[in-house]
Amino acid sequence: MQQTELETTGVSWRDYLELCKPNVVALMILTSLIGMLLATDGFISLDVLILGNLGIALCAGSAAAVNHIVDRKIDDTMARTHNRPIARGRISPKEAILFAALTGLAGMVILLVFINQITAWLTLASSIGYAFVYTMYLKRATPQNIVIGGLAGAAPPLLGWTAVTGEIHYNALLLVLIIYAWTPPHFWALAIHRKDDYAKAKIPMLPVTHGEQYTKINIVLYTLLLIVITVLPFLTGMFGLLYLAGALVLGAGFLYWALVMLYGDVDDSGMKTFKYSITYLMVLFVIMLLDHYLIETTPII
Repeated sequence: MQQTELETTGVSWRDYLELCKPNVVALMILTSLIGMLLATDGFISLDVLILGNLGIALCAGSAAAVNHIVDRKIDDTMARTHNRPIARGRISPKEAILFAALTGLAGMVILLVFINQITAWLTLASSIGYAFVYTMYLKRATPQNIVIGGLAGAAPPLLGWTAVTGEIHYNALLLVLIIYAWTPPHFWALAIHRKDDYAKAKIPMLPVTHGEQYTKINIVLYTLLLIVITVLPFLTGMFGLLYLAGALVLGAGFLYWALVMLYGDVDDSGMKTFKYSITYLMVLFVIMLLDHYLIETTPII
């Protein structure tokens, strides 16, 4: 857009909220919250529950704001993002940098003072991984950007777990692994839907560099891998039959949409798969919580 076309209306709190990508952060906090609840059979103190998730959310919002700053020129060329507050001129880059710095600092102070150091430093590492390693480098460098950079977005359940226990546990790492395997098919479905936008912005997403068919095959393969990985918490005794049944049913639904993308002729199948993937993750983690409190489990392996 030309500078003369940018909006000149006053900034509102909604613009700053949009900088934080609230829908993405809300999903992250859901998995962080459930990570907290899964870390113990007892009750969680209210200060850890509230302040832990607040600190994580502020750091995640700060990283999202950095993403807006770095991608402002790209956002201006893409239909999905052209109305973002920095791209439209409602917030200046300097204002966004100050906002990102203050929210990130506030989140770190909360985690360091009221939670524990391991959660604070893991949260910082995750934020740096997304805001700088992924956004500034990987996103523009390789079509495997979302695979390599996906670890940063998979961290919230581990952060919730460490906020309660102060230690890294293999069960928490299994939760991270689930989100890590979920990220590529989730994001590539959207990338197929927005292929022309990414091509116009010269972002080397997999559908742009290798074509839609190759990407669809990868979505199917990663979905199969995801289904296998979601069985692991049952095999280790972390969850019981309720979780196993839910994971397999949800996984079958994800595989169905992946196959529809590959073989079907359904209009807008990429966006439908993308939307299902969000529902999949939310419901899967809720089932984890139900199983944790309702079912007694013993490890199979």
